[in-house]
Amino acid sequence: MAKNHGKQIKDDEKYEALRREGASKEKAARIANTPNAGKKGGKSKPLDERTKDQLLAEAKKIGIKGRHSMTKGELTDAIRHH
Repeated sequence: MAKNHGKQIKDDEKYEALRREGASKEKAARIANTPNAGKKGGKSKPLDERTKDQLLAEAKKIGIKGRHSMTKGELTDAIRHH
């Protein structure tokens, strides 16, 4: 049974599953509070298929520091684990 995280978390089970998988509290809450989160997505290219410029833009959008000195592989890892 999922712990009740209060009214700020809409889907406690999804939140706990994401936390077990290693997602940050902020990321898990954002996903758990999104209606139909599992049905969205699939419109972007996989990270491995994006150009370095596309990865830099994504890293800037999510606030990754030091992104300009990273290689394409490092950018991919940083975005995946943010």
